Amino acid sequence: MINKKQFFIGVIFASLLSALIAVGAFIYLNPAGTDNRSFEEVQQANAKLSSFLDDNTEYNVPEGINFIYAAEQVTKGVVHIKSEMTTTQQRARSPFEEYFRDFYGDQGDRNMQRRARSSGSGVIISPDGYIVTNNHVVENSSKLEVVLYDNRTYPAEVIGVDSDTDIALIKVDAKDLNFVEFGNSDLTKVGEWVLAVGNPFNLTSTVTAGIVSAKARSINILNSQNRYGIESFIQTDAAVNPGNSGGALVNLQGKLIGINTAIATPTGSYAGYSFAVPSTLVKKVVNDLKQFGVVQRAVLGVSILDLNDPRMQDKGISLNAGVYVQSVGPESAAEKAGMKEGDIIVGIEGSSVSTVAELQELVARNSPGDKINVTFIRDGKEKSVNATLQNLNNTVEAVTASASRTIGGAVIQDVTQEEMDKLNIGGGAKVTEISEGKWKEIGLKEGFIITAVDKVAIANTEELLQVLQNKRGGVLIEGVYPDGTKAYYGMGW
Repeated sequence: MINKKQFFIGVIFASLLSALIAVGAFIYLNPAGTDNRSFEEVQQANAKLSSFLDDNTEYNVPEGINFIYAAEQVTKGVVHIKSEMTTTQQRARSPFEEYFRDFYGDQGDRNMQRRARSSGSGVIISPDGYIVTNNHVVENSSKLEVVLYDNRTYPAEVIGVDSDTDIALIKVDAKDLNFVEFGNSDLTKVGEWVLAVGNPFNLTSTVTAGIVSAKARSINILNSQNRYGIESFIQTDAAVNPGNSGGALVNLQGKLIGINTAIATPTGSYAGYSFAVPSTLVKKVVNDLKQFGVVQRAVLGVSILDLNDPRMQDKGISLNAGVYVQSVGPESAAEKAGMKEGDIIVGIEGSSVSTVAELQELVARNSPGDKINVTFIRDGKEKSVNATLQNLNNTVEAVTASASRTIGGAVIQDVTQEEMDKLNIGGGAKVTEISEGKWKEIGLKEGFIITAVDKVAIANTEELLQVLQNKRGGVLIEGVYPDGTKAYYGMGW
């Protein structure tokens, strides 16, 4: 039996022995007269000491959170996008200018052309140069330049854009490019590790890590600008900053599960959360843009509300999950399938539906003509119907990007970039022909460019059709004529 005295003597002896070994190692690795050593010699000596102390130490990355593989797979497939646009700015007129104009005439155009530049990120999705990014990265650009990870630079053309999802498809003339493989965002779990890859603040090939914080998140950035904006974001806490827009969100297998699109911030920079469009929706959008130049938007034809919406307080509904059908559009897919106002949708194709965002995403993955199974609650009983989805014209025909539309007796088409530059507008739908009908009755003339309906900005004819589809009653039409005259019209729809 060891007594206390022997125990303390043993501890002291062990401590002295450890100290002698450390001092000996230091003297051996750091000989006298080292004050004049170069930094390289100091670093080498320090490396020898670290090696001496750590020879038997192994560092292992815990299984399941090794980011190296995914980073190596993805960085070569993420690009830097530089956008240049020309904006028209009206020159301020002197208060005396109008007076002297009567004597000397107009001394030139008051509109000044200015060049603006912005940048973002993109993800190569095929070896022949197709790149997915955000619509807001390329919107209104007059020139696009793509810089690869190895600094090769290419001009790019826009194949198509979709403001509803903030997704755009562009292309460079190149072959055998490294690309990022699509993953299945449906399989992504809350709490799963993910990487964000992009070019924040022009810092190319930047990789940040985080976890999936939530799925099917709506933050009202697209809906506030577009009635049919689809928000079902993957929320993460991976650091994303200006310049990351359009970049990749990938899992640890290096598979693309989302396109980074937005951040929640009071400052404009990263403040804790970022949001990405899920890859299942991205795939649908880019395939349509490649084939048709415009997304083949499938709709069920219902106006819907979340069950926790303040407008639901007097409905007396006890369910906690589902989407309330506020109204059913005439001749819509929902009406033809037998759905009614007051139904509560709880499932699409076997996937549960708890929120409007989830329903929008599940429907948006489809094309007009596709049949989906819709599960809903009516009078406390669960029912199920098969609905054939339609487009915004209540048909199943494919639409093209360049086609003019006839809406309410008027032929309407997209405005050109030249018209946008001249009038300093971001988009619009131009009325080219008017026959008897609502447009003529309100006094609207041919050539008028519709830029907003009920304060909702209109970028093109597709968006105008979307906004007007479920309108009932009076609407406010806002726009501009080719000579720059702004006008407003009240219209019964």
